[in-house]
Amino acid sequence: MVAAGVVGSTGYTGVELIRILTEHPEVELGFAVSKTHAGKTLENVVPGGTAVQLVNYEAALLDRIDVLFLCLPHGRSAPLVEQAYSREVRVIDLSADFRLQHADLYPQWYGHEHTHLGLLGEAVYGLPEVFRPKLKAARLVANPGCYPTSVLLALYPLFRSGLACSRVIIDAKSGVSGAGRTPTATTHFVEVSNNLKPYQVGAVHRHVPEMEQFLREWRGEPVSVVFSPHLLPTSRGLLSTIYVSQDEGWDDSDVEQAYSECYRAEPFINLLGTDEMASLAHVNHTNSCAIGWTRAGETLVITSAIDNLIKGASGQAVQNMNVIFGFDETTGLRI
Repeated sequence: MVAAGVVGSTGYTGVELIRILTEHPEVELGFAVSKTHAGKTLENVVPGGTAVQLVNYEAALLDRIDVLFLCLPHGRSAPLVEQAYSREVRVIDLSADFRLQHADLYPQWYGHEHTHLGLLGEAVYGLPEVFRPKLKAARLVANPGCYPTSVLLALYPLFRSGLACSRVIIDAKSGVSGAGRTPTATTHFVEVSNNLKPYQVGAVHRHVPEMEQFLREWRGEPVSVVFSPHLLPTSRGLLSTIYVSQDEGWDDSDVEQAYSECYRAEPFINLLGTDEMASLAHVNHTNSCAIGWTRAGETLVITSAIDNLIKGASGQAVQNMNVIFGFDETTGLRI
């Protein structure tokens, strides 16, 4: 049995994570931290939440847990990771504090200097289908962003097989929960309902360097990402449509073989195959990623769908925990 603690329990990600952990047969929830709602139960704060008691961080007993999940805004996780490290507690961070490999990228993309460079070098990127061997011994896991999860899972087989080029165009759409629980002028119901809106189009979204660093690593040279995210008028779900140019020498059978060889044994990858497109209905409320593709001349069009709150956040965090502690990877998660 693994004892787990959660910090940042009342956001969409924290609520989903606690739901999964309380239903996990190998996990005991040691504490759930909420700075704003300490003293209440989660069900008092969030309709449909569990009866878990919320506490201040000062009341969280790190010495009594094995793994700490951090569901905090960007820039606030690193000091808590340091405290957990001193107590030999594994950490799975769902913020971006350890996703980027180079500290000099943080001022540009997240507006702050990275103050824990040693920890940054120890973090393992938590995409199990790609980095599983490294995850097994990880003390600190950087849980991927939701957009990068859908994009990197869709592109990894192509880059691994040499079937992709140096420029990728991504048109992605996410449900409103991806923007977080705190409302803004652009996420209110009146702004979102019956509307579809692009934002931070081109190469300015903070998930661009997260995607580019791994595409560059897999290709062996820089890859240019053109990224167009959209706010979708649904509560959850994320769909990426990705355009990749290919040489004329590659055909559909090469593409199908690349995906099959890479993912045939992966329980959370649903390969739809040639000329079948992924949709939110394939994945919502599951930890799966559905991938389909078709060809338009020399351009391969890939669709990749995930539930942004589960495979794009809390479910993937639990999948990473399962890898670390040697549980069956599907334990507590819906395929």
